[in-house]
Amino acid sequence: ILDAATELFLAQGYGLTTIEALARHAGISKRTFYHRFADKSVLFGAVVHRILGRLRPPPDVPLLEGTTLHEMLKRLAGLILHAALSPPAIALHRLMVAESARFPQLARALEAEGTSREAVTLIGDLLAQALHNPELSAPVREFAALQFLQLVVVVPQRRALGFDRPMSAAELESWAEWSARLFLDGCRGWGRSP
Repeated sequence: ILDAATELFLAQGYGLTTIEALARHAGISKRTFYHRFADKSVLFGAVVHRILGRLRPPPDVPLLEGTTLHEMLKRLAGLILHAALSPPAIALHRLMVAESARFPQLARALEAEGTSREAVTLIGDLLAQALHNPELSAPVREFAALQFLQLVVVVPQRRALGFDRPMSAAELESWAEWSARLFLDGCRGWGRSP
């Protein structure tokens, strides 16, 4: 059911995917569907959970690897880019942009997964441990972590969506390097008078 639902949601969108089409595509009855899922929105939540679960690095892959804060941020940026630019992530992003105004529960399903929250917490904690700057309060670290995610993802993602030529592997590696460097320079300078 999840395979069929993923395929239909990503190809047709949420609004055009009916329970009847899904049951037919999965080779099940509607009764079987409703035995497993309360409705289409619950199924969509399960599809999002599955997609995002597959995008996460395996548990044995360290997220923060390196001897310097810059190296750790660069590695993290690379992992984020790898996930955000994967075909399922791009397809899910397109779906969310196209359908979330009509179906706000889609955005709630994505937010419920907490992947952005996990990344923000990880980055904020890393800053707190590595930069002993009292000006970097918890709200500032949260803001900074959100900015790091945007800095890393937005332009490469827009290019992958067709706004320009997608970045090559070498360009993405440079992007991760410079994103980490620029972000870290900004955090180190936080609180100094201009």
